[in-house]
Amino acid sequence: MKLLLTLLLALNLYANIKQNMFNLYQNSKYEEVCQIGFDNFKKNKRDEEFVSLYAFSCLNSDYIDRLAVPTAVLKFSKEARANSAYFSVILMQKKLLYHALVDNYDLSEFTLPTTDYVLSRVFDLYAKIGKHKPRVFYLFEDPHDKKLTYKLYLVRENRLSKIVIEEFYDTITIKRHVYW
Repeated sequence: MKLLLTLLLALNLYANIKQNMFNLYQNSKYEEVCQIGFDNFKKNKRDEEFVSLYAFSCLNSDYIDRLAVPTAVLKFSKEARANSAYFSVILMQKKLLYHALVDNYDLSEFTLPTTDYVLSRVFDLYAKIGKHKPRVFYLFEDPHDKKLTYKLYLVRENRLSKIVIEEFYDTITIKRHVYW
């Protein structure tokens, strides 16, 4: 009887974690959901809904490096594989853009899939520049909305530089994304 009660309590706690994450996600508390998912990942890595919710939360809070593990485990359903591919593209674009900005690597030779995520849009715009001399910053106009612009630059720190993308609507800052 104690075993059954313990099992039911554990299942209820698991359901509460996932439901809590979903409620927070719906309220745009992405960073909090990402952290809860990170803290509970090991216990829930076989639940593809949990892993996808965790990964999308990390993506929406700009913790892109946390997408690597979910990308590897999302493989058992069609939706999970689609999510995995989506996260893989963004993670690869971040790594390539970082390589290009830090090491002056030419991205113009690449023809890659893309996404609607801001980093993907900026990656595509940067790759279209072709081979060029490095700049302090880059300004890009969104091809679909002329009032939307992106400012791309590096913040150089001791050993690790960070990519910064600032989104502007007209002259108003919408959001600042920082990736390392």
